Amino acid sequence: MSNLKAEVLAVLFAAGRPVALRELKALGHPEETLLRTLQALEAELKEGSLGVALERVAGGWRLVVHEGALEAVERVLKPSPPRLSKAALEVLALIAYHQPIARAELEAMRGKSVEGTLESLLERGLIRVVGEKEAPGRPKLYGTTKRFLEVFGLESLKDLPPLEDGPPLLLRG
Repeated sequence: MSNLKAEVLAVLFAAGRPVALRELKALGHPEETLLRTLQALEAELKEGSLGVALERVAGGWRLVVHEGALEAVERVLKPSPPRLSKAALEVLALIAYHQPIARAELEAMRGKSVEGTLESLLERGLIRVVGEKEAPGRPKLYGTTKRFLEVFGLESLKDLPPLEDGPPLLLRG
């Protein structure tokens, strides 16, 4: 393995989060060289012989468990992924597809209060206040976060499935 590959792999391993290309430039190599290195690493890790894979997510790259090694990880670590309630998933989908969006708009779409759900999503770092609406009372506007992209394995919001394929029925029509 070349020295640059080893350095990039070490940085990705140590970061424990997606690392952007602009951050990797601190290694002192041109962007094109870094991209070629990342592509080579991705190809090498894709087969799964090392149990990890390279994933492009949230505007950067991160190391993840290769699907071929998931069972071993589950047997040993017995992870319990954080669960989101149906209400939280519905509100999160509405925010993801309609951001920026105010609480009143969310409640009108759902037909229910979303206050507690918004608080929970804010605490988990999946959404954030992105501004204020130009309306009486200046209600807060909500949008998704980089953490949302990481949790759902998306590089950007453009990777969300089209409305007709994905979100809850209440968004259709």
